[in-house]
Amino acid sequence: MPIIRVEMFQGRSLEQKRALVKTLTEETARITGCNTEAVYVVIDDVHKENWGAGGILCTDEVHH
Repeated sequence: MPIIRVEMFQGRSLEQKRALVKTLTEETARITGCNTEAVYVVIDDVHKENWGAGGILCTDEVHH
């Protein structure tokens, strides 16, 4: 039973999440040869204030 864990910043729509789960499930089943019912996808929406990269919080990141 494949379990796919997706961590990403909050802000995606329900439609985007549905499409992501559908595509990840179908492609994982195709590649691994398992049934789609055996594939689990967990989406963890993370606040930018709870994610750091390069030594700074992503909320503090300056975009150029």
